[in-house]
Amino acid sequence: MIHNPIAGARRRRRFAATLEALAAWRCTVVVRETTRRGDAEEFAREGVGDFDAIVAAGGDGTINEVVNGMGASSTPLGIIPLGTANVLAAEIGLPLTASAVATVLASALPRAIFPGVVNGRRFLMMAGIGIDARVVEQVQPALKRALGKGAYVLCAAAALRTPLPEYAIEIDGVRTRAASIVVAKGRSYGGAFVLAPQADLGAPSFQACLLASGNPATLLSAAGALATARTGRSAAFRMLIASQVFVGGPSGEPVQADGDIVARLPAVIQPAATPLLLLAP
Repeated sequence: MIHNPIAGARRRRRFAATLEALAAWRCTVVVRETTRRGDAEEFAREGVGDFDAIVAAGGDGTINEVVNGMGASSTPLGIIPLGTANVLAAEIGLPLTASAVATVLASALPRAIFPGVVNGRRFLMMAGIGIDARVVEQVQPALKRALGKGAYVLCAAAALRTPLPEYAIEIDGVRTRAASIVVAKGRSYGGAFVLAPQADLGAPSFQACLLASGNPATLLSAAGALATARTGRSAAFRMLIASQVFVGGPSGEPVQADGDIVARLPAVIQPAATPLLLLAP
């Protein structure tokens, strides 16, 4: 179990309660705590092949590190959601109570899912270029700990003061342009919203969600569609099923994956060659 201990008291209590519930299942648990970025990836790489499962206890960023450390391993991945948004937990319907999480970790059959890969870096839920990547780049860890999801709202307001460029995009050989793009493996966005209704973790493909324009009216329409789960029917978005996405420029723009900046443009996004086994309800 790879644990990111930077969390509030409530999350620390949930983690401790999950360990107690796993002990009741007679699970043997080895806990390693991270102290810096990169630890979770290193610990996962070291643990592959030595345990029946590797569990990421933290937010979506910690889970992303663990997934990259595990690589193409056939060892199942489990999660204890302790982050701000817990987008993957929302996607798979994982309850947040300690007893329910422990039951899944101890008894669930592994489910095969296909991660995405952006410039060689794996992700489970989404890769984004444009407004959401700019927001992720601006959110500082201290601000996120203090305000939770409010930190993203604050940074979004700041990011929108700078006009969005137009991105040069190629989807399965077809060229297009957009003000932002999210390449989604899962339906959920931000934990509570559905952005990509046709995305499927178990399929070796994506739903590409393209923001038609960066003007204020389109951004307001997009926000309303996201809030009401109507993105698939909104003129603010173009939705395409994709197997490979290339975003060429503007060069140097940030790319976020699972809530962390992982690359800079240009970017190639494609499904992983092999599935990952996930412990899910």
